[in-house]
Amino acid sequence: MTKKVVIAMDIYGTVLTMETIAQELEKHFPKANAEAILKTWRQHQLAYTWRLNSLGRFLPFSEVTRNALSHTLAETPGADPAEQHINRLMAAFENMGTFPDVGPTLSRLAVTPGVVPVVFTNGTKTMVSHSLSKSKDLAPYSAVFQDIVTVEEVKQFKPAPAVYNHLAETVGLGSQKEDIWVISANPFDINGARNAGLKAIWIDRSLTGWTDRAEPSLEPTAVLHSLEDIIQTITHHYKDELNRHATG
Repeated sequence: MTKKVVIAMDIYGTVLTMETIAQELEKHFPKANAEAILKTWRQHQLAYTWRLNSLGRFLPFSEVTRNALSHTLAETPGADPAEQHINRLMAAFENMGTFPDVGPTLSRLAVTPGVVPVVFTNGTKTMVSHSLSKSKDLAPYSAVFQDIVTVEEVKQFKPAPAVYNHLAETVGLGSQKEDIWVISANPFDINGARNAGLKAIWIDRSLTGWTDRAEPSLEPTAVLHSLEDIIQTITHHYKDELNRHATG
């Protein structure tokens, strides 16, 4: 590509999988119960971020995650909300593995000219830096990312417009948002990116198709089933764009 293209990759649920946490929970609960706890934890975590946005308040994502876990365990019959159990599960959260398509994708990004891969996350820089250096799956590729863009300076969470504007300013494309591609498996992240004028690729690993109707006009630029297809998709987009200009 002849222009600067930023690939802003979401971390939680897109790069990192919660399978590690599920394995920790399964030491104490039947598999079905463990999966239910994990799902509820994630739901509370995200709901807290959206509620804080609406309230005009902010807590670091590490605190939000811990509070959501405490809430989940408190309402789960037979679960122990003691501090030691919360600490153990938080440690698992900070040491998550990656989805199988992450390694090959990051290897290709490392040698693809014209693209600037960055992490774009609700997480704190401390949390993400820990994952990049300590995750056995992610650490070998940590140098691929040229920056970690978090919401800490904005003190709002995705999908608030200020978060995406902050990303654009941080990567130096405040006036060229259309050359920023947010890569995420989270529909709310896709909504936020498109609402702010950025491109967005939704990673649909479960093959459900795009059904989100929060704001029907805010659809992804592309829907892919694997991260491994993002480079080809983005490259084809710019080739098509050049062809349109050439024939226009």
